[in-house]
Amino acid sequence: MDRATKEQQVVEIKELLDGVMSIVLADYRGTDVPTVTEIRDEFRAAGCGYRVLKNSLVKIAIKGSDKEPMSVYLAGPTAVMWSTESPSAAAKVAVKWAKEKKSFTVKGGYFEGEVLDVAGVEQLSKLPDKPECQSLLLMTFLAGPQQFVRTMAAGPLSFLYVMQARERSLADQ
Repeated sequence: MDRATKEQQVVEIKELLDGVMSIVLADYRGTDVPTVTEIRDEFRAAGCGYRVLKNSLVKIAIKGSDKEPMSVYLAGPTAVMWSTESPSAAAKVAVKWAKEKKSFTVKGGYFEGEVLDVAGVEQLSKLPDKPECQSLLLMTFLAGPQQFVRTMAAGPLSFLYVMQARERSLADQ
């Protein structure tokens, strides 16, 4: 590969990794082609990217950025998975495949300026994904008005209970 091609690929990798929320690095050595194709398809379905990139070009692309410490995991065959929408999406799929296939092992990752080891990627995979976060946020927004309505209805309802109790006490006399 000539120098101009390498420089162009470095620029592409920089652009690719620039707006990501999270990155997962994995060793795919020993995984057969149909399985890798299946893995790629699942990453795409989850809204993630999956590419096998040359380690030296990735190291050059991340040099000087907050992702540079991640280069310790760039040794041997490395698949790079990333997500631009949900920080946990790539980690969830990668951890799932690592449990299913012994030939696919998670090396580490990156999230919010921090380099993650295998345990960190597993923790990241346990975070709620985008739809779950959206539903939790919606429930939070609805909780205030619901509580307000309950509070506003509680006064007249309590007054009604007091009046009924008084009516029963007068009827018993």
